[in-house]
Amino acid sequence: MQLLSIDPAPAVRAVPLAAGYEAFYEAEYTALTRLGYVLTGSRSVAEDLVQETMLRAYRHWGKVSAYDKPGAWARRVLCNLATSRGRKLTSEAKALVRMRGGRTTEPELRGESVELWQALRKLPARQAQTLALFYVEDLPVAEIATLLECPEGTVKALLSRGRAALAKELGDEEVPT
Repeated sequence: MQLLSIDPAPAVRAVPLAAGYEAFYEAEYTALTRLGYVLTGSRSVAEDLVQETMLRAYRHWGKVSAYDKPGAWARRVLCNLATSRGRKLTSEAKALVRMRGGRTTEPELRGESVELWQALRKLPARQAQTLALFYVEDLPVAEIATLLECPEGTVKALLSRGRAALAKELGDEEVPT
């Protein structure tokens, strides 16, 4: 009778990184995390979204690396993931409110920038994304338009409406232009 021998620790093969991906990851990780934080308000959630973005970039690296601006592709993916997460959280929150009979509790936050980012997250997703890309990422209108796949005029309108909504939300008397 012959016994099967099972190796308790099979050799783990290292998966080689696609050419250029590691440099892309290093170059974009911090900026994407910052953008994710502004959009979600949570560093850990931002890091999760960036990891998912980078995983998708790796899976499609042959295609992504051929783009003129792979970083723009990554920002678009990150914005879409944040939007999807927001929709999911909204539906979960509504269900929880129904289950708890309308009782909600929010953590107490302080600080001018915290107030600003909270106000930004109350805006419609596209306005919040446009403002975050413009102010946090310091992207020009044309690049934001490309990234969000919309005309430059739409980006300008989103910026204008977003600024006005933020000013109103924050109680500023003078609406920025």
